[in-house]
Amino acid sequence: MTVTAPRSFGVLPDGREVTVHTLGTPGGPVLQVLDLGATIQALHLPERTGGTTNVALGHRDATGCTAPPDAFLGAVVGRYANRIAAAGFDLDGTTVHLAANEGTTTLHGGPDGFHSRLWRTVEAGPDQLVLELLSPHRDQGFPGALTVRAIYTVSGPTVALELTARTDAPTVAGPASHLYLNLAGEGSGTIEDHRLTVAAEHYLPVDDHGLPTGGLTPVTGTVFDLTTPAPLGERIRSAHPQITAAGGIDHSFHLRGTGLRTAALLEHPVSGRAVELITDQPALQVYTGNALDGTITGPGGHRYPRWAGIALEPQHHPDSPNRPELTDPVLRPGRTWRSRTEWRFRY
Repeated sequence: MTVTAPRSFGVLPDGREVTVHTLGTPGGPVLQVLDLGATIQALHLPERTGGTTNVALGHRDATGCTAPPDAFLGAVVGRYANRIAAAGFDLDGTTVHLAANEGTTTLHGGPDGFHSRLWRTVEAGPDQLVLELLSPHRDQGFPGALTVRAIYTVSGPTVALELTARTDAPTVAGPASHLYLNLAGEGSGTIEDHRLTVAAEHYLPVDDHGLPTGGLTPVTGTVFDLTTPAPLGERIRSAHPQITAAGGIDHSFHLRGTGLRTAALLEHPVSGRAVELITDQPALQVYTGNALDGTITGPGGHRYPRWAGIALEPQHHPDSPNRPELTDPVLRPGRTWRSRTEWRFRY
């Protein structure tokens, strides 16, 4: 794929123009990022026989990004990725009320979360893009003015995303990338022929609303044991009640170790492509695109069926603002919240 200068991706219904930036060089990953939602719109990998394949699910144009259903394709979601029960939590003795957007639950920051905002372009180069967003006090109900930066870098076979956040008042913070991958190629059916390994001995069972029902549970002897490469089709078609209730995998795994380390390995044996996911976050939400139903059409003109892609989302555990024993998402003035994710591709 040819690397190009920033260009228009179209106009939103309210008249705002969306820009797409392209990073990378031919012969390696070429990344396309929108200023809308700091969204990975496409991720082209070189083919051994020439040409490239886009392995990221995305929308065809700016209008599609804002049309329902909201699948958060490739976006940075926040302020808090994942679910917060009853759209609220207590912080320093005060009850915080949030905007709900999934029944009574706040999902991925609320109905007007980071994924729906135009981020300011701070720096745009051939291999790095810096985007910034100011989330005001009481945005979607969250306290404190929060300044967030997303830094995308392409180097060799690696795509990296560094997220930072600073606040002027106590709040909770935990944005995350909601990139969907299909290593066979965007629009190439489902991810059932992929294999997944996750570096986690525990996962969180959830109720019908995707909220934790208790504490961390060993994966041993369950379909959630992904400590060795597992065929995804076999796992997401399992009769395990947690799988059938979610329509696939939509669960948080507690990653072993701390600091920057390998969290997961996704492989596509047919094409020979693979990606190693590196992160410094405590948990990994694995979501197999269970709610995709053919409504969304991708940039290649293909409709996305259920399981069309998999999102591997490094983040806090769901509902941690109400469950600090899982992970602590509180951010206070004078401190900087940081997250680093690397996708190291083989092709």
